[in-house]
Amino acid sequence: MILLLDALHEVTQVDTDVFFHINGAHCTFMDYFMKVYSGKFIWVPMYASFWYVMIRNFKWRVTLLCLIALALTITIADQTGATLIRPWVERLRPTNLENPISSMVHIVDGYRGGRYGFPSCHAANSFGLVFFIWFLFRKQWLTIFMMGWAILTCYSRIYLGVHYPGDILAGALVGLLAAFLVYRLFLWASGHKRAEKVKHINAPVLVGGITILGILIYSLIRTLS
Repeated sequence: MILLLDALHEVTQVDTDVFFHINGAHCTFMDYFMKVYSGKFIWVPMYASFWYVMIRNFKWRVTLLCLIALALTITIADQTGATLIRPWVERLRPTNLENPISSMVHIVDGYRGGRYGFPSCHAANSFGLVFFIWFLFRKQWLTIFMMGWAILTCYSRIYLGVHYPGDILAGALVGLLAAFLVYRLFLWASGHKRAEKVKHINAPVLVGGITILGILIYSLIRTLS
């Protein structure tokens, strides 16, 4: 039992050290960029582009079931973290004023998040979406782009001081499990067979890339102004 507690303390210390390494490497430009990038509504056009790809390639019934499956994946991932795990683990966010390290955390624009942060719901939702899209299309460039998008989303949460890296890893695992289970259910309900050729499959990459470029330009303008 003592060895287990020592190991847990060591892991927690490493988690905290990595957190401070990421959170401490800040500048004005990155503050603006990470705050906007971490937002939810900024990515609505990219989410809509997936709907466009489905409409162009699937029958209406499959498209409807796919949209329901995506919503179910994100709901399960989000609520598993927020409703089931967080109240049980009760790990304070680094920015929470009750956390002893909060005074050493770099905070952007006064944003502290909620009380508990394990696991990260941002990570669960992002990776739930990414893994479902991967299972659905299995297209290399789309998968690479979406993985990069999710990783940067998670990085932004550590940079903003609202999550430890351990929160992120746990959230990503929750997202993976939710995506796998719901995708299997989707296949059973829809009878969907993965197509080798998918029309306009790069639309999410294009829309997501334009969004990131817009965030970069906005952050540069705000930094120089």
